Amino acid sequence: MKSESRDREIEVEGCDAVLPSPFSKIRSLNMQLTLEFGGGLELLCESVKVHKVNVDTPNEAEKLTMKDLLSWVSTNLIKERPEMFMKGDSVRPGVLVLVNDCDWELSGQLDTTLEEKDVVVFISTLHGG
Repeated sequence: MKSESRDREIEVEGCDAVLPSPFSKIRSLNMQLTLEFGGGLELLCESVKVHKVNVDTPNEAEKLTMKDLLSWVSTNLIKERPEMFMKGDSVRPGVLVLVNDCDWELSGQLDTTLEEKDVVVFISTLHGG
């Protein structure tokens, strides 16, 4: 069998499979984060307020953004009524987001870059009466 090396894949004659090259730069970073839910949002996550999670960065990304994290949370943590937490790609109006005790509106919202061991807090400011 003969193999040809390309930038990111290897083709093997007589085989339909295309394998990632062991020399490619594709890598996924695994980031440990603490996520906290309050103001009633914990009810969407089986009533668990604090989650220690490991989140992989998207393929080829060298950083994890809040947009990536929200997608991950929506898929992996929100167990019921996701519409109470998300609206489109972002959180619903009335959900306060803090990254390391700083309002995410001051750090770029969806473009906020997260780092290892960051603490992200989601608090609903909307309450019924």
